[in-house]
Amino acid sequence: MVSLASLWLPILASAVAVFFVSFLLHMVLRYHTSDFARLPAEDAIADALRANNVPPGDYMMPHGGGPEAMKDPAFVARIERGPNAVMTVTPGRKPSMGAELTNWFIYLLVISFVSAYVASRALPPGADYLDVFRFAGTTAFVAYGLGQWPDTIWYKRKVSTQVKNTFDGLVYALVTAGVFGWLWPN
Repeated sequence: MVSLASLWLPILASAVAVFFVSFLLHMVLRYHTSDFARLPAEDAIADALRANNVPPGDYMMPHGGGPEAMKDPAFVARIERGPNAVMTVTPGRKPSMGAELTNWFIYLLVISFVSAYVASRALPPGADYLDVFRFAGTTAFVAYGLGQWPDTIWYKRKVSTQVKNTFDGLVYALVTAGVFGWLWPN
């Protein structure tokens, strides 16, 4: 086993590396631009949300309140009539990514820490590069690549978006694995 304290450098370095790779995937390659579409009558819908003082939060429309609603003919009719929506409402604010980027980096550190933990319990100091790559990479892929699929299963997020997210997760996992393999202590 390897102590987690001895893995501080690969934890930090992999989080930094994934942070920059995510920038490249999202801001340079820009294949995520089609993940969301413009809502028809966007201004009118935003005005309606403001007029109804909809506070920030997660919403489902129609909302039945529980599984018993699926037996209520009026609720079933509302679902069949549509439209149905799952949405997150955020407060109006000046565009800024500071808080989101900080939280993203903290998330990357957490994934790197968990990857370090799994690899450190399974591998000794001086372990072979490919063994470290396999343990750290598999753990990172499970976290980065598979965790968002329930959004498609339950909330009808586009499959194409989840495929792109899974690809991103694979790239992030490969970067994490490579950094851990490179910086694994002897």
